[in-house]
Amino acid sequence: MVLAVAVWFARPYFSEMFDVTRDNTGTPDELHPSATRGSSAAPGHPAGAAFDTYTNRYWAPAQPGPGNGEFIECDFEKPARMLKLVVFSGRSGKEDEFLTEARPAALNVTLRSEDGKITRKKITLKDKPGQQTFDVRGTDVVRVRLAVDGVYGGADGRRPAIAEAEFFGRR
Repeated sequence: MVLAVAVWFARPYFSEMFDVTRDNTGTPDELHPSATRGSSAAPGHPAGAAFDTYTNRYWAPAQPGPGNGEFIECDFEKPARMLKLVVFSGRSGKEDEFLTEARPAALNVTLRSEDGKITRKKITLKDKPGQQTFDVRGTDVVRVRLAVDGVYGGADGRRPAIAEAEFFGRR
């Protein structure tokens, strides 16, 4: 009898417990944006280049400099349970090309859920080419913004570049 009463009152939490278990034991799906945009873009380097699954094309802001506050943003057609963010910093995954533009030292990540709830997380990137993976979690996410917060390799005429940003989670 006591067990039946406990189960009855625990019913609202079963769904969340199931989601957490699935998040921690399963392989998340890649989440593809339905729309992309940026605060600005250098000629030939639009925001969409950071979400196109290729690391030999990149986004960079229009103006050279540290780019603090410059951002790329994407929308998802259907709300998603966000789990991971993968970033390829710089203009390419190849080291010789990677060093030719500035690279974000940190990104301010903003997740917007379907009901308007905002979740923020600051991630710190290493100054190295290739994939960097971060736990970035949100429920019913419909929009993600990645804003530059400091750079490596900033010099005259350079812009912070992001070769690729990929999202993983569940629909």
